[in-house]
Amino acid sequence: MLARLRPYLPTAALAFLIFYFGFHAFTGDRGILSTRQRDETLAVKTKELADLRKQRESLEARAHLLRDTSLSADLLEERARSLLGFSDPKDYVIRLKR
Repeated sequence: MLARLRPYLPTAALAFLIFYFGFHAFTGDRGILSTRQRDETLAVKTKELADLRKQRESLEARAHLLRDTSLSADLLEERARSLLGFSDPKDYVIRLKR
């Protein structure tokens, strides 16, 4: 019986390999069926990247105003008040518990 099946063993092994790789091409982490999930993740990450870029540009602009060459008096006063804990008599101070 085994002698009669011996010629078909390479064909069966090849068919098994084709089935194995085909199955994982559809259902694997990077398979055809998971493209929608990857597209959703890409959209979320793209939005997050845009938000982080805006935040970075804002921080760079504020840092530029604090440099020696272009010192902004208003920004310097704001930072000094924040760090030293002082306020103007006309300011309203709201204390929050930490």
